[in-house]
Amino acid sequence: MVHFDAVFLVDDDPINNLINRRLLGKIGISTRIEEFLGGEDALEKIGQLNPDNSLLIFLDINMPVLNGWEFLNRYLEAFPHRKDKIVILSSSIDFQDRQKADEYKVVSGFLEKPLTIDKINDQMEKYS
Repeated sequence: MVHFDAVFLVDDDPINNLINRRLLGKIGISTRIEEFLGGEDALEKIGQLNPDNSLLIFLDINMPVLNGWEFLNRYLEAFPHRKDKIVILSSSIDFQDRQKADEYKVVSGFLEKPLTIDKINDQMEKYS
């Protein structure tokens, strides 16, 4: 299984973050799992990381202040050379959201909430 230096959960719902943190902890893809209730905090933290660190980001698209699309645009502006994996994790079932996610090369998956161990494993297989 692929291992990441860190996993970031970017979701304005603290309960989702808590549940997802526990699920990801069981899988063992990283010993460092951080939760962010807003995209701005996550972007700031990414800026502090070594550019060589491998990062997996689970990103909600429906958030106040800075939504997931705005996060992606700022991420691409600020970190054009990072090789992180970003997975959209959303309750949206709108096909247009999936199409929009496909337009971002940095987005490697689109998962519907709730996150499950099977969904995580399926996503990790793409990175092997």
